[in-house]
Amino acid sequence: MSLSSLTQIENWPVPTAAAGVVRADGTVLGTHGPTDHLFPLASVTKPLTAYAALVAYEEGAIDLDEPAGPPGATVRHLLAHTSGLAFDEHRVMAPPGDRRLYSNAGFEQLGDHIAKSTDIPFPEYLHQAVCEPLGMERTTLAGSPAKDGVSTVADLLLFAAELQAPRLLDPRTVLDAMTVQYPGTKGVLPGYGHHNPNDWGLGFEIRATKSPHWTGTSSSPRTFGHFGQSGTFLWTDPDAGLSCVALTDRPFGPWAIEAWPAFTDGVLREIQGA
Repeated sequence: MSLSSLTQIENWPVPTAAAGVVRADGTVLGTHGPTDHLFPLASVTKPLTAYAALVAYEEGAIDLDEPAGPPGATVRHLLAHTSGLAFDEHRVMAPPGDRRLYSNAGFEQLGDHIAKSTDIPFPEYLHQAVCEPLGMERTTLAGSPAKDGVSTVADLLLFAAELQAPRLLDPRTVLDAMTVQYPGTKGVLPGYGHHNPNDWGLGFEIRATKSPHWTGTSSSPRTFGHFGQSGTFLWTDPDAGLSCVALTDRPFGPWAIEAWPAFTDGVLREIQGA
């Protein structure tokens, strides 16, 4: 099945773009653009890192509520952006659990914690725990667990199917990851301003009732995912029963704020009306 809604990416003001939609059973409903092209993921790296952390948790290498990061913080705080660490500095800005401070530094400390607990460098652990078993052969991490992943639409569709129907994790663990952590916590969603509350799960942003937002106006409140400053996003809408990936090589900006919600609404409208 091809999706005409995916052709919207041809009108995006970007050098290169690719997109795809997948069901839980791995059925790819449609793709458009070079799905094997390698794109920098920026913060779409974080869901991959989070999933590796959950594998480490199920393997018994770490516990979600054990100390990690700044004093008083836990693995759960790091995953939920409530550790109190600054955005890009390893500096404490608030007590753990006080505010939703989106933090690359927190995910870097998470990667270090997993590496120490498993005695495996985090990029290698991510490969062994997530990429290799899912067949994500072209996905790599060379640098920060927060933002230095590289992947393709084809690979991320494999990951997106896993999010909908977990094979690597107990579905109850994944459900926890997509459930609001520290409910009622307020904070800034990068690019979209202050939200109260600013709902997040474990490494995944939860749409809830946020407005404006990078997903569509018709996206269900249970939609979860992530976008990246390299012009990338991955979302899963459990109510619609599908995930969507779009990767570009133009930095996030006003063009994306305008284009992405209409794109998502078009995808949902076409599939739900089919």
